[in-house]
Amino acid sequence: MLASAKTYKLSDVLDLKAALPLAEDLLAQRGSDLMIDASKVERLGAQSLQILLSAISTWHADGVSIEFVDPSESFVQGLTLFGIDPAGFLNGGNVPGLVEISVD
Repeated sequence: MLASAKTYKLSDVLDLKAALPLAEDLLAQRGSDLMIDASKVERLGAQSLQILLSAISTWHADGVSIEFVDPSESFVQGLTLFGIDPAGFLNGGNVPGLVEISVD
């Protein structure tokens, strides 16, 4: 991750109510290297996870870096409950089955 990367702190509760603000906040960061701080997450919901997966795909398509740092135990457990390997997800968003979109 570049030293110039921006840091975005996730909310403690990532439920349905948090999904739209999360999407808007992440879109505002688009085009920049981004570190997502997951240290305070207590609950991870499906809608917010979809937003995060979309962000990974978008950042990869844009050719910029996205990384998750300091994940809470609850965040890691949430990923596992949804069937996502936390190690791959947290290590640059390497998620099997995640469709990469090429932008020419």
